[in-house]
Amino acid sequence: MAHSRNAILETNFQLPGQTAFYRGKVRDVYTIGEQLVVVASDRISAFDHILPRPIPYKGQVLNQVATYFLQATRDIVPNWLLASPDPNVAIGYRCEPIRIEMVIRGYLSGHAWRTYQAGGRMLCGVPLPEGMRESDPFPEPIITPATKADSGHDEDISKTEILAQGIVTEAEYALLEQYTRALFARGKQMAAERGLILVDTKYEFGKRNEQIYLIDEIHTPDSSRYFYADGYNERQTRGERQRQLSKEFVREWLMAQGFQGLAGQVLPDMPDAFVAEVSDRYIELYERVTGQAFVRADATQIEARILQNILHWLNE
Repeated sequence: MAHSRNAILETNFQLPGQTAFYRGKVRDVYTIGEQLVVVASDRISAFDHILPRPIPYKGQVLNQVATYFLQATRDIVPNWLLASPDPNVAIGYRCEPIRIEMVIRGYLSGHAWRTYQAGGRMLCGVPLPEGMRESDPFPEPIITPATKADSGHDEDISKTEILAQGIVTEAEYALLEQYTRALFARGKQMAAERGLILVDTKYEFGKRNEQIYLIDEIHTPDSSRYFYADGYNERQTRGERQRQLSKEFVREWLMAQGFQGLAGQVLPDMPDAFVAEVSDRYIELYERVTGQAFVRADATQIEARILQNILHWLNE
């Protein structure tokens, strides 16, 4: 069990009835029959690399934001979540993942902006209007799917390619698109109530008993980009960068240290002050996005606490 100042880097449980284990970039996933026990660690990744130091409370923030939005969108699409017996844990149905991420963008930002800046006017088969500036809104949100890579970078893919590869049927894709637009509209509305703009995000879906379920996390800082609504128009008018509530500042810090995940580059050491700043930013994000005060979970014996809460739920 690796600790760093009351943060959890990884778990190595042997749960009763456990049939499989998978460690993702951030989550440790235990399979028990038809259910998944998902532990959100405090690992942080950027440029498809896991950074050397965990961020205190990051896992709790991610898990609780995702749980909050999964519960708030059940009327739109069924999802995998059954319970959250611990601040860092989600338990739900095991679904067969659909191997694409449904990325939806309301504004020209991030990867889309980098493509646009380089002269690209087509993204995943979707034409991009001329004359746009960074952070401008699209006339209407665009869906730019990505393949779900087991390792390395996710790749852009068009609807045409998805159907040609037989990843899903045309009817299933239409449903994924419908769910994606409805979830994004709900996410934007909930963000607006909190003085935020949901800029772009991604959704992952899976199948269980032939039905499509929303899986994984939604509307979290790791899967979404938020702008502060206050001053958005003024900053656009002046051509200034927008204030973001996302993981982008971690990427910017890494780039400033000369790291972009390219071959031969070495991950920089993260000083204590920066680790603390990232932790504070995640907590601020939780409070801004949910409108709820963040309650720091007892971090003295995180591993024991998590295991006890999981076992208690499984025994129920």
